[in-house]
Amino acid sequence: MSKKNILTGIKPTGTPHIGNYLGAIKPALKDMHNSDNNYKLFVADYHAHTTVKDAKLFQEYVYEIAATWLACGLDPDKVTFYAQVDVPELFELTWLLSCHTPKGDLNRAHAYKALVQENIDKGNKDPDHGVNMGLFTYPLLMAADILLFDTNLVPVGKDQIQHVEIARSIASRINALYKTEVLVEPESLVVDEVAVVPGLDGRKMSKSYDNTIPLFCSEKRLKKLVNRITSDSSAADAPKDPDSSLVFKYYQLFASKDESKAFREELMKGISWGVAKAQLFEKINDEIKGPREIYNNLMENKEQIDKLLQAGAIKARAVAVENMKRIRKQLLGY
Repeated sequence: MSKKNILTGIKPTGTPHIGNYLGAIKPALKDMHNSDNNYKLFVADYHAHTTVKDAKLFQEYVYEIAATWLACGLDPDKVTFYAQVDVPELFELTWLLSCHTPKGDLNRAHAYKALVQENIDKGNKDPDHGVNMGLFTYPLLMAADILLFDTNLVPVGKDQIQHVEIARSIASRINALYKTEVLVEPESLVVDEVAVVPGLDGRKMSKSYDNTIPLFCSEKRLKKLVNRITSDSSAADAPKDPDSSLVFKYYQLFASKDESKAFREELMKGISWGVAKAQLFEKINDEIKGPREIYNNLMENKEQIDKLLQAGAIKARAVAVENMKRIRKQLLGY
């Protein structure tokens, strides 16, 4: 069986939190490192520029995302790890793809439609108010990300399938027009739904709710945030219901089945929330203290991140340059 080309992009738009780690980073790394396929993981920096306009903040986000994945165990020898900015062929291909894409396809893109609907709901006279062309043509750059590397499979959640469908549609249209396989037609690899990681208040962990636990905050801050997790007002020695306990839900995300069983029994016997939260802090901290140290070292020595991204870019461009030569020849004749 031939190896598959699998590609994943990560957009640097904020400091990663525990929800990102449990819901995306940890399961993705497990798949990448246990696979014999050709995995590419890239920092989608140009995608982020549709919303992040502060250059200093933008650069910091890029470093934070790269350092996070590396600290969590990403092995650059097993995965081609690079940033969009270092592969200029992506932007040439984006233009060529735009010349083969009906505007109607982009009109139907979910992100664009959502903003238009929001303007309509607000009564704005211009339905395109606040829409920049980067956001409108976002699916084209994403298609280039996928198609430039002859990608076979793109791991996505159900809400992201449309991006792969657009890339596949563009590839199919070009292949039919030129009567040859100019571009590999990619497929979605729908990832299993992961449990929604709750925030400090029980809602989904999200920066917009201000209920997140930053992945690599200090031990002191982590302890304070864990102590903020919502719990009921039962007496210190009263039995606690694990199934309705947010503290227990968090504990399960970091503990083994046996550890969770023992913690459940302690809650039912009546340990205080203070003791329970102290145990939860230790469980979370035990898992992330090693990666936190690596992360802090990388952020203090960003040249290490630059070096690894550049090494990944060399590997990525070796493929991109050759593929772009072929595509250019087939579409333009030279």
